[in-house]
Amino acid sequence: MFPLVVNGVKYHLIMKKTIFLLVISFFCSHLALQAQNPEHPMGISFKALLMDYQSQNGGSLSSFRQYDPGFELGFHKSINNNLNLVIPIKFGIVTSHDSINELDELQLGLDRRRFHKLVAGIDAQIQYQFYKPTSKVIPYVMAGLGAVTESEGEFNLQAPLGLGFNFKIADHAFVNLQSEYRYSFTEGRNNLHHGLGFVYLIGGKAPMKQEEETVGEDSDGDGIIDDLDLCPNAAGPKELNGCPDRDGDGIADFQDVCPDIAGLKEFKGCPDSDGDGISDNDDECPNLAGVASNNGCPGNDRDKDGVPDARDRCPDLAGDQEDGCPSNDNDLDGVPNDLDRCPEDAGSVAAEGCPDADGDGVADFEDKCPTSPGSKVYNGCPDTDGDGIDDSRDRCPNSAGPVSTNGCPEISRADREVLELAMRAVQFDTGRATLKSESFDVLTQIAAILKRYPDYNLSISGHTDNTGRAQSNQTLSERRAKACYEFLIAQGIPAARMNYAGYGESKPIADNNTLRGRALNRRVEFNMVPR
Repeated sequence: MFPLVVNGVKYHLIMKKTIFLLVISFFCSHLALQAQNPEHPMGISFKALLMDYQSQNGGSLSSFRQYDPGFELGFHKSINNNLNLVIPIKFGIVTSHDSINELDELQLGLDRRRFHKLVAGIDAQIQYQFYKPTSKVIPYVMAGLGAVTESEGEFNLQAPLGLGFNFKIADHAFVNLQSEYRYSFTEGRNNLHHGLGFVYLIGGKAPMKQEEETVGEDSDGDGIIDDLDLCPNAAGPKELNGCPDRDGDGIADFQDVCPDIAGLKEFKGCPDSDGDGISDNDDECPNLAGVASNNGCPGNDRDKDGVPDARDRCPDLAGDQEDGCPSNDNDLDGVPNDLDRCPEDAGSVAAEGCPDADGDGVADFEDKCPTSPGSKVYNGCPDTDGDGIDDSRDRCPNSAGPVSTNGCPEISRADREVLELAMRAVQFDTGRATLKSESFDVLTQIAAILKRYPDYNLSISGHTDNTGRAQSNQTLSERRAKACYEFLIAQGIPAARMNYAGYGESKPIADNNTLRGRALNRRVEFNMVPR
């Protein structure tokens, strides 16, 4: 079949150029629209190419001498985190498709340069990246459509398909490696391109940077990473640093004395229903305005029973006895028998008629801290240090700390590293319990750590390798632990805050059959323990 010729011009060649120009126009229009979106950056790339026009047209992939050099300049536009639009412009000098093969050249002694010709082209490509926020290496696949013109030969369309890798070296900069197979719609023009170059993003906000900054574990799924979340195991809003607020009063539950009833900040999250300036949890008459001197109740005779409040044992219940209590109150505590949970034992109204030694409104038989006023939320226990852990569970009730350390202050990373270093840094004379002078500095640092954390004690344990007799090793490990104990006492640490023990060769941490293992097993460990 012969191609249609109009005025000496091949019709199918005109159609190919027209189709390609329409496709390029579409992609360029899309690129212009996307450029208005500041969230997705643009970029440029520079790349050195190896062009292989031989192996796909009867040659061999291993004939590296027949690969030819080229250069690529690319324009990039990020559509989203996974899709990029790329417009590469390529130039190269390649061996003619019509040249004789390498064997013929060697036999005839011909100069391959006489078969070289200039090629130039432009593509519209889509890259799909396998993107992850923490990735330093981002693989991708690509496909597209391109046009190529030759100094000797006809214009032809090519469809590139390949894969590549972007290696991140800075927030906006990448080293790029890419290989592509290019199918030509003209016979004898299939080829391979292999490129190494550099990509730089311009403007916008690089998605790699944005997502890397927010990456981190979020145990409760509230959108706040654990390192910034004050309540990492309970979901809460950002305004409260990730802590829950059941009653929606803007006060986190761990700080809210009344977490299930909306209240005011000045009353630690409790309401003041009668507006007398006394929060309901402290107001014995929460629905009647009163005075602080009368625990929030009004003066005179509140229950209108004829017994003045000053001598009324039941001031909130009208009574028919001289003490102002009703006759159906066996224990005369002001709570009628049918409402009294402890009808034979006098108690308080707040505790529903049961004894309440500390007056916190929690009956003694339910109060985990019956002699210390606390909150109903904490079963009658206080939270002295305000860290959200009541004193009955708080290992350090006078120093705020997280749940992960049972309410004790967290030991800083730097101090933990000193304690770990000490296991290897404390040295003794061979076979003896005499500290070497190079051990003094790290032991002095441990003394300073103990002074910074008064809520912690120190446990010192000595260990040896299995060289020698077990009993001798046991004795030596005890003496070495004691030497460290005595050094710290000399630094002003109270003996009551420390204990020491020796374990000989019974607890190795490495293989005693190697020189390094035995060296690691000869150690003194220092462990901080909440008091």
